[in-house]
Amino acid sequence: MYSLEQWVRYGDEIRRPFHVNPNLPKSTRIVIVGGGLSGLSTAFLIARKRQDVSIEIIEKENRLGGVIDTWRSDEWCCDVAVNATRPHPSVWRLVKYLGLEKEFSQSRPEARKRWIHDGNQARRLSPISALKIGPIRLARSVKKARKGGRSVMDLIPDKEVADALTLGVVNDVAINVDADFLFPTLTRFGAKPPKRWSGIKKEMMRTFPIFTPTKNSMSSFEGGMSTLTEKMITLLMQMSNVNISLNTRFKTPSEAANHFNVEQSSVIWTAPLDVREPDNKISVFAVGYNESDVESVETGYGTLIPNSDIPVSGILHESDIHSSRRAPDGFRLFRIMAPHSRWDGEQAEIRKSAKQFLSDRDPVIFELIGVRSIPAYRPGYMERISNKNPNYSRLGWNFSGVSITHVICEAERVSDLF
Repeated sequence: MYSLEQWVRYGDEIRRPFHVNPNLPKSTRIVIVGGGLSGLSTAFLIARKRQDVSIEIIEKENRLGGVIDTWRSDEWCCDVAVNATRPHPSVWRLVKYLGLEKEFSQSRPEARKRWIHDGNQARRLSPISALKIGPIRLARSVKKARKGGRSVMDLIPDKEVADALTLGVVNDVAINVDADFLFPTLTRFGAKPPKRWSGIKKEMMRTFPIFTPTKNSMSSFEGGMSTLTEKMITLLMQMSNVNISLNTRFKTPSEAANHFNVEQSSVIWTAPLDVREPDNKISVFAVGYNESDVESVETGYGTLIPNSDIPVSGILHESDIHSSRRAPDGFRLFRIMAPHSRWDGEQAEIRKSAKQFLSDRDPVIFELIGVRSIPAYRPGYMERISNKNPNYSRLGWNFSGVSITHVICEAERVSDLF
């Protein structure tokens, strides 16, 4: 049972499984396997609080940051994966600890519109979209989903809307995605708040440092999301109680514990571990135009395309969204996502989609900027991992959440135990 103070500090992230070994806070030497945002945030927050605890960060690649990566070319700037964060005090607190207040700002309010496109026409996503499903039908679906282990398709009985939502987050169709994983508050998964959730949210809003976000806003960093990880890496490298090892791979927590001669309870695993299902792979393209060539494209957040006959699942309006510059003056930048389950690998197909959804004119910049793999979270996933009780600690979006908010809040919850 969590206290009201904990609910106000961490919000509805408390609903997600929290697999932290109870002996971890007693450790004087911690091994963190995985140098992505989760591992970096956990290491930084513990290290700044407890200088007497030595921390080993282990990363299998030759760089830190994990999926967080920002492509930059002259005045163009585009995030390869996550490009913004929804409001949460844990994120705001980390930004303040890092001294990134001036680089962190709220998204542009005029870019909040989102659309669903079926290949023939677009319709705007809004609360009205839920009303079109029918309030009685929707209420029945929510009630059904609260029994646990159901899919997002069970929760949102409109295939086009449901698929658009899940494709935009985990690159999979709604029938394959656990509703408890994606919408734990709506399904009432996990811990129950000690008072009405609306009241807790009001109290949370008073705890935001830096600035108080407005409703339904997002926030991001000047220079892209890599600004966050780059600053954290710089500070971690300056900490005497932190050691970083790149190009180092461990297959299991026990192997990492044996190598460093520590108990498994001192291991925090933030990297992928048990392969449950084949990953959903997606290629990401940065596409830029002269403003005059995309005048017909309305300012907004982006368009989701659930039609599986189209190789593109979504288009984000990168230069519309952020308060900081993402394109040279007189130009607009878009990020196009192409799931490998739809796309045959021919870039000509992506150019064809760009012409269909953006402009008949040729872009001034067209570049494949990265490939990402997203784990599968089948219906019932959250119930299955809730029953696990490992000898080590398990964190990160390869396990119980896929958002910036989740991994940073989870890291803060761990550090608060020390």
